Amino acid sequence: MSNPTQPVTVLSATECWELLSSATLGRLVTSVDGHPEIFPINFVVRGRTVLFCTAQGTKLVSAAINDQVLFEVDHHDVDTGWSVIVKGFAQVLRSEEDLADAAQAGLLAWEPPARQHFIRIRPLSVTGRRFAFTARPAEPVAHKSHAAADSQ
Repeated sequence: MSNPTQPVTVLSATECWELLSSATLGRLVTSVDGHPEIFPINFVVRGRTVLFCTAQGTKLVSAAINDQVLFEVDHHDVDTGWSVIVKGFAQVLRSEEDLADAAQAGLLAWEPPARQHFIRIRPLSVTGRRFAFTARPAEPVAHKSHAAADSQ
């Protein structure tokens, strides 16, 4: 278990999955035409995988073509925050068994349910950190400009 009194603590895999299970909104990071793209998605955790649905479009095409993805979820309040990142492979579900399991997951679609496609992220790694915020505001660090540094 992480220590909430430390400014930053690394979370165990179990803690990461517990936090992921407590959330419903995350961000899918993938590559589209060689450029990074990020998409907000609603999701559920299912058997230590991340499950979401999408209509035909960029997310579905990206998951089908660029199966390597990142998925990030975070949360914060006044005193604490956390962030969990899943690195893994996105897979469009096609088998009747996978689709039946996805249908039972309780995933709420943002768009009309017609033509929804289920995608599962199978993790290669799951990492997370918890943050304890301090009461004092951050202080900016003064940087010398290149011109000022060159004249010295």
